[in-house]
Amino acid sequence: MAITSANQLELLQIADAVAREKMIDPGLVIEAMEESLARAAKSRYGSEMDIRVSIDRKSGRATFTRVRTVVEDELLENEKAEFTVETAKQYLEDPKVGDTFVEEVPPVDMGRIAAQSAKQVIIQKVREAERERQYEEFKDRAGTIINGVVKREEYGNVIVDIGAGEASLRRNDKIGRESYRPGDRIRVYIKDVRREERGPQIFLSRTAPEFMVELFRMEVPEIYDGVIEIKGCARDPGSRAKIAVISYDSSIDPVGACVGMRGSRVQAVVNELQGEKIDIIPWTDDAATFLVNALQPAEVTKVVIDEEAERIEVVVPEEQLSLAIGRRGQNVRLASQLTGLDIDILTEEEESKRRQAEFEERTKLFMDTLDLDEFFAQLLVSEGFTNLEEVAYVEVDELLVIDGVDEGTASELQARARDYLEAQNAKAMEAAREAGLQDDLANFEGLTPQMLEALTADGVKTLEEFATCADWELAGGWTIVNGERSKDDGVLEPFDVTLEEAQDMIMTARVMLGWVSPEDVVGSSEEETEDASAEEAGA
Repeated sequence: MAITSANQLELLQIADAVAREKMIDPGLVIEAMEESLARAAKSRYGSEMDIRVSIDRKSGRATFTRVRTVVEDELLENEKAEFTVETAKQYLEDPKVGDTFVEEVPPVDMGRIAAQSAKQVIIQKVREAERERQYEEFKDRAGTIINGVVKREEYGNVIVDIGAGEASLRRNDKIGRESYRPGDRIRVYIKDVRREERGPQIFLSRTAPEFMVELFRMEVPEIYDGVIEIKGCARDPGSRAKIAVISYDSSIDPVGACVGMRGSRVQAVVNELQGEKIDIIPWTDDAATFLVNALQPAEVTKVVIDEEAERIEVVVPEEQLSLAIGRRGQNVRLASQLTGLDIDILTEEEESKRRQAEFEERTKLFMDTLDLDEFFAQLLVSEGFTNLEEVAYVEVDELLVIDGVDEGTASELQARARDYLEAQNAKAMEAAREAGLQDDLANFEGLTPQMLEALTADGVKTLEEFATCADWELAGGWTIVNGERSKDDGVLEPFDVTLEEAQDMIMTARVMLGWVSPEDVVGSSEEETEDASAEEAGA
């Protein structure tokens, strides 16, 4: 089938029709046609030739050309598509490496096989263009809600028609008790859009916390306008959820605005989520107050926060324990997700027993180490003394406030405490020396004998070994594994060494060894300070 003047315009008409049907650029269809015609021409003239086809966008005329490129003599591999500078002089004036010689060749007469091959090329190119268009259309819509129609279900995954293609609602992204039939309309959250070889893959979700946030954005104008912000959301899909909201307009109650008149706004979200109960909580930057709100409807008696470990202890009355924990731990789990803290819930009785145990432990410490009777040791604990260092190095006036303690008694207490500590230090240093402690580490400022003993027991015996440690290896830290936080114990963690202090000591050791310059350390510290200031300003 030769391309005659009679069907030249027909090429453009076909390209336009295909482009409209597939909603792609007509130019992409014409490029596919050019490639398919070039492939057919190669089968006629020889696959080693560089045959190119150009279709005029106005007349539809297809021009077949043969292209040959000038290459260096030693690089000549394909004489049908390349030639040397010497040979090129027959066709070009003053040829140079990289120049091309283009000559027009007669159009091919396409046979049935060539026509079928050309058709397959066009279909493939059009499919690729269609996939690219679909990806470009949806890549920026990730994080939004879309309506679709259920097409079918495959192995528990629901395939949804979203207009310009198909998307997948996987089994674990469905709310548990939901079931769908072909033709059902469904509202979903676009969780992710990925470009893959088989085409763009669009993943949907109805369980993502962001789905609930977007639903509230649609139902509550104040959230859409930015007057109210959802600061956090935690869900047990299909069962219960908690969202934290804050209002930037003092005249608007964020909880009331989200609930709506007679609960109309929140009820619209609940109905979409198959009856999922939603607790709307006012957000505050005070962690303790926020947690008390997050544990509603349970009443909280006391909150103790360990900011470094990102843990929090909550004390509740005995009768409130089951309500605070919730069915299968649901209430405390959602509150933990919302606040980003690990929560330990204790009853008042449990907390009282723990405090009593701590009191007895400290009392025994002072009795054993300072040779005191039980009553006097209890007096020290009652006044807030928790360890020997506090007794040994506190101002004398703080000891004199204890009933029955005069200056002579206070001096004797401090002398006993210091003697004991010095003996312990000497014992720890001796143990560290026996374990192989070197002088360069022993003389390092900031490390106590007990710290040195712990380091040598862990295999850190020289300043160089100390300088290779990571900060979390010294101070401890937390690691996220499969969504759960796990504790990393630090060698110096029992001595209350913070991550910042560990970083400073390690950098100091590296400077002493000449691994880094003091200027680099100062520059790094200044950058961190600037970053912190910028974050505070942005907040």
